Amino acid sequence: MMRIVLPTDFSENAFNAIAYAVKLLEDTTCVFYLLHAYTPPMYRVDYTLGSPGELGLPDDYKYNTEAELEKTRKRIKAKFDFPKHEYVVHAAFNTLEDEINTMVNNENMDLVIMGTQGATGAKEILFGSHTVHVINKAIVPVLAVPSSTKSIPLRNILFPTDYEIDFSKKDLECLLELSKLGKSTVHIMHVSTPEGLTAQQKRNKSNLEKFMQDQPCQFHDLPDQELVEAINAFQQEVPVDLLAMVKNKHSFLERLFVEPVIRNIGLHCKVPFLVLPHTAN
Repeated sequence: MMRIVLPTDFSENAFNAIAYAVKLLEDTTCVFYLLHAYTPPMYRVDYTLGSPGELGLPDDYKYNTEAELEKTRKRIKAKFDFPKHEYVVHAAFNTLEDEINTMVNNENMDLVIMGTQGATGAKEILFGSHTVHVINKAIVPVLAVPSSTKSIPLRNILFPTDYEIDFSKKDLECLLELSKLGKSTVHIMHVSTPEGLTAQQKRNKSNLEKFMQDQPCQFHDLPDQELVEAINAFQQEVPVDLLAMVKNKHSFLERLFVEPVIRNIGLHCKVPFLVLPHTAN
């Protein structure tokens, strides 16, 4: 059984991500936790001492949030009443990223699935601020879903790597599980450099090949170029349904967070983006 956090700010973008998650996992036994974390714009004295509920005082934010979460739960159930799915509503006075990690630790969550842009829906933003904070702090995989995404089989998953990481089974577990759902082909893409692979990179590639030996998989070595250009060019040749990358220090993902505007980065990503945490060996 999978345990999945579905954050929502009650926008249509958030609901679209929830609907995508539910349809993607239609045949998987899941408990979905519908989460809204709130911080009142102006703290009352009772909030500085802890949440009002802890002090036995009325907490209007919590009541209103729980009511909105229940509306979302009923809307999802009315639209997608899949028998293998269960829903839990969860409202918390906390930052979103901290509450997610609390839930991961307390409830043994497997995955976070959320919209990329939130209430603003700004087309020029690849990752909204909430998504950036969640990805930066997350200790489980995060699947960021653009608002325009339709639930289609994950036929092709693109996984760029520089072979600098010696992946563990835990690093790739979520990627492999999602690929099994859609009977997907995982396309492992590497941008070659004039120097070629180091001895360590060759070992890491060999280990990755072993991990993928039971999975439909293709390895691609592209000519020396910027990674963004390579990703965009690959998507022109192969209809990619999911882009997956591992988050590690000094990775390409850091640029996405420092420069989150598409026109500055040039990454044309209109498909769900899976960010996998790296478990240091």
